[in-house]
Amino acid sequence: MRSPKSRSRNNKSNRNRNNPGNIINRVYDSSGPEGKVRGTPQQIIDKYTQLARDAFLSNDRVAGENFQQHAEHYTRLLSEAQREMEARRQQSEQQNRERQQREKEERDARAERKSQQAAVGEGDQPDIVPQPDVVDDNSESGLVDTPESKPKKAPTRTRKPRKPAKSEAQGTNGGESGGTPDAPEAAE
Repeated sequence: MRSPKSRSRNNKSNRNRNNPGNIINRVYDSSGPEGKVRGTPQQIIDKYTQLARDAFLSNDRVAGENFQQHAEHYTRLLSEAQREMEARRQQSEQQNRERQQREKEERDARAERKSQQAAVGEGDQPDIVPQPDVVDDNSESGLVDTPESKPKKAPTRTRKPRKPAKSEAQGTNGGESGGTPDAPEAAE
């Protein structure tokens, strides 16, 4: 039986091969003659062209050609990815234009129908069938009376009696009684 680590490594490598994703920004590991070169396709192209230039300056034509071939491989990869992206972009723009055209035609058709109905003043009107206001008690509707369907009575509130209002004479005389029997008399 395989270990879980080997399975996950295999899944990762399979995922990259099956789903190309955004090739322009993907990071690649290139095993060239001088060791591994890692980066996006554009970075790898730049690195290999620099290595080819250095090889030609040191009079090593074989290594220079080898680096140029590696750079050309990634150049083709990059240009193909850019063509695919451009084709997808044009396709999505075409779909957007078609969708916008359909929506515009639908809006125009709706506006035309609405203006025709407004001009005539009569559109398709439903037939109104008179409905009885009260349902006969004798008829069987098959419905069961529930507490929610019964009319609710408003709860009755008991009112408290009002407190008697103080007279103005009581408040202005400093508490002396001005003939009211309820007021306490001041002690002298």
